[in-house]
Amino acid sequence: MGLKQAWIYLENGAYFEAKSFGADGTSVGEIVFNTSLTGYQEIMSDPSYAGQFVTFTMPEIGNVGVNDQDMESTKAHAKGMLVRNYQPRHSSFRAEDTLEAFLKEHNVMGICEIDTRFLTKTIRKEGAMMMIASTEISDKDELKRVLEASPRIEDVNYIEIVSTKTAYKHTMSTYNSREFKYDDAPKPEAKIVALDFGIKRNILNEITSAKIEVEVIPNSFDAEELIERYNKREIDGVFLSNGPGDPLVLKKEQEQIKKLIAAKVPMFGICLGHQLLSISHGYDTFKLKFGHHGGNHPVKNIKTGFVEITAQNHNYNVPENIVEIADVTHVNLFDNTIEGLKYKDGPIFSVQHHPESSPGPKESRYIFNQFLELIKR
Repeated sequence: MGLKQAWIYLENGAYFEAKSFGADGTSVGEIVFNTSLTGYQEIMSDPSYAGQFVTFTMPEIGNVGVNDQDMESTKAHAKGMLVRNYQPRHSSFRAEDTLEAFLKEHNVMGICEIDTRFLTKTIRKEGAMMMIASTEISDKDELKRVLEASPRIEDVNYIEIVSTKTAYKHTMSTYNSREFKYDDAPKPEAKIVALDFGIKRNILNEITSAKIEVEVIPNSFDAEELIERYNKREIDGVFLSNGPGDPLVLKKEQEQIKKLIAAKVPMFGICLGHQLLSISHGYDTFKLKFGHHGGNHPVKNIKTGFVEITAQNHNYNVPENIVEIADVTHVNLFDNTIEGLKYKDGPIFSVQHHPESSPGPKESRYIFNQFLELIKR
């Protein structure tokens, strides 16, 4: 493996020289850090990371290679990854190729031989920020100029990029830790429509595993059509998916969701879907200093008192005053931010964390069964 020289510039003025093992070129995005010990392929192929460079706190990356089964979507969506040490020789029996080949195939940058501990501490202290990485431009002033001339992550509607363009039925299920064709999965007891804002494959697997038939549709959905289908009992509810970027820019989606709320259509949201439900109820989200990204976040279930270790990936959060219209069901024990809501005046609930994990612990899977119980009622 021949590593190329790479240069990184952060908007706080920090400048680094490093090595590149991914795609060549110049790329601009927001830098965040992820504390997961495993699952780098799932993270890079999660559409929620569109527009972002992911700094991995796990120092050794690449040792298990990549494979088709661990993809969370059809491609890698992150702008790039920053790791301390890249291991080009994989040792997993499941590996089908190297991480390097995967990044180059999907035109994603891979930066190594950089102090990821320093980067993580910088982000924790100063917050998530924009950055530029390049294998072409070494001059600090030129990197700064290009970065300042580029759009910020909140200026880009990444949902338009990552959402499906055509509706489809998801026909796979996670069942007994394996994937079966739909005919072999548990017989569905309800049917829902999933709004794709950047949906992860394992979310769909978990929905079908909860005995729910699911049709995935684009973000350009028509609420009136969904309300008509619900009134005719063609569908039993609507799921709002995860996704990238700032939820406040999604004006047309918010207007459509407001119609679903008014029609009392049963709904369940995860991550971005959780945030969009809050905004559509009139409670705008706010941006966290450096976000929650990792697989070790303790979340307290208010009803049971149990603490669940959860997977997280979000930069935005719902406001505390939403308790005026919703009951808090889950709380993050790292910073006491809201992690789950059940709305008082309608059959709607949502969570900020990722109960489908992938990667991460599976202690919150029961939430998908709660969705089935809601829509069956």
